Order: sequence, then structure tokens, then C-alpha cells
Amino acid sequence: MTNLSDLTTAQLKSIVAIKEQIEALQGQIDSIVDGSGSGNDESLIPAPIEASKKRHMSAAGRAKIAAAAKARWARIKKTKPEAPKPVQEGDRRRSPAVRAKLAAAARARWKKAKAAGKTTL
Repeated sequence: MTNLSDLTTAQLKSIVAIKEQIEALQGQIDSIVDGSGSGNDESLIPAPIEASKKRHMSAAGRAKIAAAAKARWARIKKTKPEAPKPVQEGDRRRSPAVRAKLAAAARARWKKAKAAGKTTL
């Protein structure tokens, strides 16, 4: 803290003025608390700031919301026409005989291409 002997006269005067203002404000606060303050003084006081409270939802409230959501989805699903299930076709794999024929044809093509000196078909 600063030593009072180091302060100038102007600084000391401003300190005294501020302390007088503080005392006057403290007197106003005391008069408001006692109930003897005038109506004009109360209009100068800002409204108290309340701490924001976190809002919680009860289990019953959550259950109601969940039930409503399920009902909405049930209505949506009910109104849509059911898509027909795709018809399963038979086994599409080739028989070993057909695969052998195709492999022989591929070998013949490559043999002909290599004889012509090609590296691609």
C-alpha cells in the first residue's frame, strides 16, 4: 500500500471525495434496507441478477416425450406402403462344365494373341 506522505494534495483531496461518496451510498443502502428510503432511490437500484438455474426434466416427462415420438413413427410407418420383398432368384453360379468351357475359350484367345505378339487383347 502507498504511504500517505508520498501522495500529493490533489490526490488526497480526490481520496477524501471518493470516501465521502462511498459513505453517502452506504447511507442510501442502509435506508433502503431499513425501509425508510424514498421511492426515487429505489428506481436507481438495478434489479438483482439471478443465477441461471439448470433445468431438469423428470422421468415422467421423458417417458411422455418418448411415447409421443414412438406414436409419430408408428403413424409414419403405417402410412407408407410396404415395399414388396425382392424375389429370390435361383443359384446364379455357373456349373463346373460351363466354367471349364469358358476357361478353355479364354486360354485359346490368349494363345492366339501371344502368337500374334500382343500383350493385351
